[in-house]
Amino acid sequence: MIFRIFVLTLLLSGTAVFAQFDFNFRGYVTDIPIYQSMDDQFGSFYDAPKNSFVNLTRLRLKPEFFIGNNLRFNLEYEISAYYAGNVSASLNEPAKTNRQLADLIWKPVSEDHYNVIHFIDRLYFRYGFEFGNIIVGRQRISWGAGRIWNPVDLFNPLNPITFYKLEKDGADAISALFYMGDFTDLNLVFNPSEKIDESNFGFRFRTNYGEYDFSLIGGRFDNQKVIGADFAGNLLDAGVRGEGIYSYRDSGYLKFILGADYQFSPKLYGLVEYHYNGEGKTDKENYDLFRLLRGEIINLSRHYLAVMTSYQIHPLTTISLTTIRNFNDNSGYILTNGVYSASDNMSISLGALITYGDFLSEFGYYPKALFLQADYYF
Repeated sequence: MIFRIFVLTLLLSGTAVFAQFDFNFRGYVTDIPIYQSMDDQFGSFYDAPKNSFVNLTRLRLKPEFFIGNNLRFNLEYEISAYYAGNVSASLNEPAKTNRQLADLIWKPVSEDHYNVIHFIDRLYFRYGFEFGNIIVGRQRISWGAGRIWNPVDLFNPLNPITFYKLEKDGADAISALFYMGDFTDLNLVFNPSEKIDESNFGFRFRTNYGEYDFSLIGGRFDNQKVIGADFAGNLLDAGVRGEGIYSYRDSGYLKFILGADYQFSPKLYGLVEYHYNGEGKTDKENYDLFRLLRGEIINLSRHYLAVMTSYQIHPLTTISLTTIRNFNDNSGYILTNGVYSASDNMSISLGALITYGDFLSEFGYYPKALFLQADYYF
């Protein structure tokens, strides 16, 4: 931990010596008390109690340093405090991902019911050129057009059922973006691994035609060749989008999404998205739960449909409902949420996660939850 702080201090002090810089500081703090309930059959699988209380408090600090006209340094540092009423009940804690080379997580407090975790989720330099920019360090690489799933996003996937997580995990990478004309660019990314021959690299070429944006991606990820594409645009008054990849791993597999959204009125919004996951299994007895727990995949089965709607019942209050169904094992979940904007900087929400499914079904493994969330931005 001391070494990490020393390196960070050295970086900041070094830039201060050689250049004048502007400073911007922002962030947020959020507190989420969660009551969880799990069916007895699934609780025995997890060795967890049927009912439990968990509280998650997150403080995220996001300083930015603007060095001269072209260089920027970004840091996002988070302190998370977890309390679990039962020892075996907890949320997924931050962990080093397979897209991160350095382990920037440490736990100064670790007790039976309470722990505190510090971690760095973004840490990068960005240098701008006339023809583009280059980013070096832990960063978010945002590929894809989907709203619920992003099969094209091979760097920062996020499980849609994780309602208490806002940001995608950062990836340790070198990313170069080259402008090639109006609405056209090329993104090259190198994501190193501890074994250099197992590193990931890829490209994304993006352009525009009419009312549509198109992208073509390719590269090597997790020792497999991947090619894919995405699009987003308008069809009449509705927004439409799609994306997909084909992986040459083993016998090969295809993943894709097709979605549409529509603003029915100034207050009512709706979205639908279908996901085909060729890497998944059609038989729930063949699900690879260990890959799911390791974060290598985010879904277990093949065919999914998501429907989301939101309605503004008051200028300061919006309610939403999201449902996802697995059509192979007939499991799914319903997430309801109401958000009240208490001020320009603060919001309060109340929500419920209702999961359903038979034994061994995908979403049957997840507990039901009732939660309250307060967010303050500064």
